[in-house]
Formats: sequence, structure tokens, C-alpha cells
Amino acid sequence: MCLREDSETNSGEAAELESKTVQEEKVERWSLAKKILPFFKKRIAVLVDGPNILRKEFNVKLEEILEAVSSLGKVQVARVYLNQHASEKLIEAISNSGFEPIISTIDVHLKMAMDVIELINKLDLDYIAIASRHARCVPILHKLKERNLGTAVIGFEPGFSVALQNTADYVFKLT
Repeated sequence: MCLREDSETNSGEAAELESKTVQEEKVERWSLAKKILPFFKKRIAVLVDGPNILRKEFNVKLEEILEAVSSLGKVQVARVYLNQHASEKLIEAISNSGFEPIISTIDVHLKMAMDVIELINKLDLDYIAIASRHARCVPILHKLKERNLGTAVIGFEPGFSVALQNTADYVFKLT
């Protein structure tokens, strides 16, 4: 009879140990998942055509642009392209919004295209989002799609290019 009690006690202890082991294993899996999940979030670059988007009459906030694209993933690069006539006050506001102001002495769209090439060669991005209403950005989107990168455009009416909207994978219309 003693042997039986010992075997019942041993099997009870074994079940308790097994239960703890399963729990510990679940905790380990969850902590591993929490470490891995951020790596599956898509990486995005946001490029803003400043002269086309940031006009007083449109009252667009850069935070609205970030909010729109954040549904796609994590923004790693945020730039606003400006021409050489941009005011210091505008440049400061862009910096304060978490964007990098890029002042270009050449056409803004050309500078944006050159930077896209640099970004896709240097960084491991999943999407490039372009905030513009201008069809001049369509060739940039075509090249990105050739390289199997996701594309998004952010814009608003009036004048939001239909070609631009039809070329992008995602379209975000600001109101």
C-alpha cells in the first residue's frame, strides 16, 4: 500500500511539474513573440512635396500625413522637400513636426526621385509614401513598383492627380 501512495504522490507531483512547465513554455513563447513582432511591421519612408502640399490655403498638417500612413507600418524616414524660397519659419515648423526638411536648388520632384534611389539602395524599406497632388511623381511610383516596393500617395482635392492615385497601391485622401 505504501508503494501505491508513493506512486500517486509522484504522479501528482509530475502533473504539477508538467503544468508549470507548460505555463513557463507559454510565457517564454509570448516573450519571444513580443520581441519578434516589431520586425514584421512594415518599414515606411514618407516624402512630402512641400511646395505642392504645404500651402496656406490648404492648411495641411504634417501630423495628418503621418497618421494616414502609420496604418501601413512604422515610419523610418520622414522628409519634406522644399525649394530655396522656403521661409525659416516653415523650415522650423517642419523640423518641430519630426520631419527632415530638404532644401533643394533643383526641381523638388527631381530631388525627391534622386533621394528615392538612395533610400531604396541604403535602407530595407517596404513602402514609400509620397505626399503630393502632382502627376510628376508617377514615374517615381512606377520605378518603385518595378522593385517590388509598396507605394502610397497622400493628397487632397482640388487637383489630386488621377494618374497618381491609380498608380499607387494605397491612396490616402486628406480632408
